[in-house]
Amino acid sequence: MFNRIQGPRQLAAITCISLLAGCGLMSSGESDDTEPIVVGTTSAPSTLDPAASWDGSWELFRNVYQTLVAFPSGASEPKPDAAERCEFTDPSNSVYHCKLREGMQFSNGDKLDAAAVKYSFDRIRRINVKGGPEGLLGSLKTVEVKGDRDVTFTLNKPDATFPFVLATPAMSIVDPAEYPADAVRDDGKIAGSGPYALDAYTDGDKAELVKNDHYDGFAERKNSAVTIRYFKDSASMVGALRAKKIDATYRGLAASDVVGLQGKQAKDGIQLVEGAGMEISYLVFNPKDPWARKSAVRKAVAQVVDRGAIAHKIYQDTVEPLYSMVPRGLTGHTTGFFDDFGDPNAAKAKDILTRAGITDRVPLTLWYTTDRYGSATGAEFTELKRQLDASGLFDVTIKGRPWKTFEAGYRKGEYPAFGRGWFPDFPDADNFIAPFVGEQNALGTPYASKEITDDLLPQSRRESDRAAVVGQFKRAQQILVDDARLLPLWQGKQYIAASEEISGGERALDPSTIMMMWELQRKTSW
Repeated sequence: MFNRIQGPRQLAAITCISLLAGCGLMSSGESDDTEPIVVGTTSAPSTLDPAASWDGSWELFRNVYQTLVAFPSGASEPKPDAAERCEFTDPSNSVYHCKLREGMQFSNGDKLDAAAVKYSFDRIRRINVKGGPEGLLGSLKTVEVKGDRDVTFTLNKPDATFPFVLATPAMSIVDPAEYPADAVRDDGKIAGSGPYALDAYTDGDKAELVKNDHYDGFAERKNSAVTIRYFKDSASMVGALRAKKIDATYRGLAASDVVGLQGKQAKDGIQLVEGAGMEISYLVFNPKDPWARKSAVRKAVAQVVDRGAIAHKIYQDTVEPLYSMVPRGLTGHTTGFFDDFGDPNAAKAKDILTRAGITDRVPLTLWYTTDRYGSATGAEFTELKRQLDASGLFDVTIKGRPWKTFEAGYRKGEYPAFGRGWFPDFPDADNFIAPFVGEQNALGTPYASKEITDDLLPQSRRESDRAAVVGQFKRAQQILVDDARLLPLWQGKQYIAASEEISGGERALDPSTIMMMWELQRKTSW
């Protein structure tokens, strides 16, 4: 998604690598245990209003709000949640109809009906927060309701990915009585219909969640209450886990802490759960820069960069090399950059430049954000500089800025090349291609590719069976490789560290790697 650092597929297995017995055991049914499970994360919400968020706030939203469809544990396609059923009603995938569950209520007891669903979508588009979720609704034409339970979405073009958009927490249903139609709610409260209700909230400190007695959906809550603690960094979060001040960690574990937990988990009574990650890191080349605009320069960089060294030396193998913008685990993933460029080779890179008439060292400045993607980002760019300079073909300068000024800079086209990270809005190859191409895209640097935007993506969106559009996605990825405007670097993994008393971590991440808090359970409550 644009500000997160994040079709049917097989989600790679989430494997418990704890040395402790019983890590994977689960019990069925909802828990009556009232002691909150305390979960730490470094990803604090920027807002409590879904109409204003296209970022890490989604991690809270998934647990306190409800969407028409969502991903149950282990699912690779959206399933009905607030809805009883949803489906396209036409062969072209242009009309999508949902029927709500009967007797739905918000956590405050107010009625949740079709009118509330329409209200929620209308206010996203009316408020249209800059950098907000309205950008996800580009294919939506109208929302119509019939009675209390029927909602029909008419699209302005075929879009088989629309159910995946509906499953994002950005499309959370809100109570019309408590959320103004034309402004963001900012009183620090939430009225949703998710598995939990927000009992108390302190900005930047904690969110206290209790069981929502009015909830009606697919989640089977294994606990009755969760407190989310927000930390500034991984070290303090892991320190709180070791001190038993929290029961589990979620987003934000640094590579060094992951490695430390792997080595000491048996001694400390901590289990580490490793999950498939959809986070990717990549370089963007600015076509307006006199050097970055040259195809030979971009391809020479692609030929020199050693992704394996970055993954091993900087991230201690908590990430893996990535050779396509579509990560491993998604239908349509390829290894195009490896297929075309192979292993890092300075001689081949020199030949690329020489054939383009470039014989002197190429001056290139690489920019990165200092405070968004983790403390290792600076070291990653230092390693990139070392690799490129060592080839004898480049003279690289690296510069960093805090996210707010960094973002403003790349949107103004100030950087020759810059680093970005991406978490998916939804688990489909479309969401790793479409946001980056076109005159208006997530990168602030226009990328015209008419074959992708006018042919391949529209073709793929007409097909509900996402496995049937592998050809379109492979072709789109090959275009990205041929252009080398975007250079994928690595794909992350997700880790949950938890006390040995907590189970369910291996089921707690949805396909977009958002934590479903209801899957966590204290073993003493069995």
